[in-house]
Amino acid sequence: MTDSTYPIGTPGTKWNDDDKAQWLASQVIKRSYQDEVLTLINELKGTLTVEQYGELNYNDGCYPLYALQTPNFDDTKPTVLITGGVHGYETSGVHGALRFAKTSALNHSKHFNIIITPCISPWGYETINRWNPSAIDPNRSFYENSPAHESAAVMAYVKSLNLDLLAHIDLHETTDSDNSEFRPALAAREGTTNTNWNIPDGFYLVADSKKPEPEFQKVIIEGVAKVTHIAPSDENNALIGVPQEQFGVINYAARQLGLCMGFTDAPFVTTTEVYPDSPSANSEQCILAQVAVIDSALNYLRNEG
Repeated sequence: MTDSTYPIGTPGTKWNDDDKAQWLASQVIKRSYQDEVLTLINELKGTLTVEQYGELNYNDGCYPLYALQTPNFDDTKPTVLITGGVHGYETSGVHGALRFAKTSALNHSKHFNIIITPCISPWGYETINRWNPSAIDPNRSFYENSPAHESAAVMAYVKSLNLDLLAHIDLHETTDSDNSEFRPALAAREGTTNTNWNIPDGFYLVADSKKPEPEFQKVIIEGVAKVTHIAPSDENNALIGVPQEQFGVINYAARQLGLCMGFTDAPFVTTTEVYPDSPSANSEQCILAQVAVIDSALNYLRNEG
């Protein structure tokens, strides 16, 4: 289905600053980063190292950015990065990262150093938005001199640690609002005609086409299948218009597209896509699916190592 209409901008013309200001003025705070995210981070201070790595100052408020680390980093252990909330509206990415931090991180820390940035885009979390206030998608902005403060802050933090990463797992969702709001808004911003995609009913993974590691992806899919259903491909053997590489897995050119999973040199990377709008899933299942991804990935890496 295609729909080229959007209430902001002129069809066929890229947004100017006035259009972006109009879009920003239409955004409203719908939930609390302080109450729903920072409270949970504070509860982890007794077991994990909590470090503020940055701060975002927007008209709606000041948003401190936090990373969690397993205690007693050991240079002899490999290091794994978990990122959530790059798209703030993708709720289970944020809360899956926090649930893993609460329930599993210490157990895995026997074998790995683990870094978790649970909510990279807190303004997006509060406004249930894919973009930041400048109408920039942080998950297309992971490159040098990034225009997205959210992306720049976490990249600078990870670089400052001066660590070689073994793996990077980025937690996301695909939602019905992709078609109802975010893809039409993107087309309007770019002055193009929107083409909606067929949203898969279920969980899938996006691997990096430059380092797909198919067995790594396969093991993750098998782990998640114990928690929630895996998305079947469409009649073209594709998911969101991209050819399926194996059951539940597609590949993207991560670094070329400026995706979060592409900004490090970690050899094992993946992006999760949970579908919270499925009639066959609920919010708790979605959170547990994100945890299952991390657990399955780390178990695989430990056994392979």
